[in-house]
Amino acid sequence: LYNKNSYPPYAGGGGFIMDGLLAKRLHKTSETLELYPIDDVFLGMCLEVLKVSPVGHEGFKTFGIVKNKNSKMNKEPCFFRSMLVVHKLLPPELLQMWELV
Repeated sequence: LYNKNSYPPYAGGGGFIMDGLLAKRLHKTSETLELYPIDDVFLGMCLEVLKVSPVGHEGFKTFGIVKNKNSKMNKEPCFFRSMLVVHKLLPPELLQMWELV
């Protein structure tokens, strides 16, 4: 389905931050491209057309977080304070995290 050797840089996972002007430009660009079935990659395709490169941020834990189940740190709000998006937490873990924060 994709005619290049590798995907363009893209923002992976369940969250990203952008300004409103870029969102409008992405909307217009998305209407000029054939829809691709992987949403993250499609976003990268649109960004590529606009010559915009995504930038990583430590607060986006799209591959989950490494936790030592015996560590007291997991019960400290400071452990979670810099996280903006976290994947692979079970519902009870999410509730516990929000109670701490």
